[in-house]
Amino acid sequence: MSDTSKLREPSVRVMPARLEAYRTRTRRVGEIVRAALRSPTTVAGLVVIVAILAMAILAPVLVTANTPDPYQLPRDFGALWAPPGTPGHPLGTTGEGGDVLYAIVWGSRTSVQLALIVVSATVAIGVLIGSIAAVLGGRWDEYLMRVVDVFMTVPELILALAIAGVLGPSFRNIILALIITSWTDYARLIRGEILQVKQLEYVDAARVMGDKRWRIYLKDILPNSFTPIIVLLTLDMGKVVLVGATLSFIGLAEVGLAEWGNLVSAGQRGIVAGRWWAATFGGLMVFLWALACNLVGDGLRDVLDPRTESR
Repeated sequence: MSDTSKLREPSVRVMPARLEAYRTRTRRVGEIVRAALRSPTTVAGLVVIVAILAMAILAPVLVTANTPDPYQLPRDFGALWAPPGTPGHPLGTTGEGGDVLYAIVWGSRTSVQLALIVVSATVAIGVLIGSIAAVLGGRWDEYLMRVVDVFMTVPELILALAIAGVLGPSFRNIILALIITSWTDYARLIRGEILQVKQLEYVDAARVMGDKRWRIYLKDILPNSFTPIIVLLTLDMGKVVLVGATLSFIGLAEVGLAEWGNLVSAGQRGIVAGRWWAATFGGLMVFLWALACNLVGDGLRDVLDPRTESR
């Protein structure tokens, strides 16, 4: 066999393998969507998520207030602790006259922005660090994973609370604190997936062909390692809002910010006196968002994890 044929032989294997991997991923996406939509709980979660996203997008249309900053809760000092059904305040007010409906609608926009920013940033950071560790290996893997271990020794909520407390009460600081503390799971997960995919035949064939390491990573390894990340980020969309609401509840967000955790905090003082509506509606929104994201995440995990398909 000539030297030329020896060089061409791997290319005969790698190109069909890459094409088949791409076709498999495309078919798999359609299968995932159809299987997920067959689950009533997943569909219910999607309906709630879409409804809250629509409310966040349409917030300026649904409720308006003559305030310079629409994210600041407008106050009616002539209607303190107004019960639901009060004219002008269909869901009542807080003890400071803040409109509960306004807090819920604009709080949806605040919470959705929190989830999207934090999850996008943590996925990017975690995938980058985990990929470097898995692809380069050796000392890079050792050092980066020890950094991950250091972050994971402290409970995420405690570390986020400490960071946000040091930086001062601000919703931006809550976002920053959550980004700093939430990327480690993605780093560990993508590292493990890449180490498995690196052993597949078409990756070996691409390596024999002389493809550069990062080209192999981008074309062959990463697309086939990202499925578990999708499940995790779906679950984290709910967890991030829950943790953010917790930090807001204890006073680490701006006073008067239209946010669900702030609404619960403002309403807790009235619960003893039977003024349940502010805390109840605020807590209900956090619950619905977190539950919906978990339902969708669990549904995707059932579809994507082969071990659950046979149950």
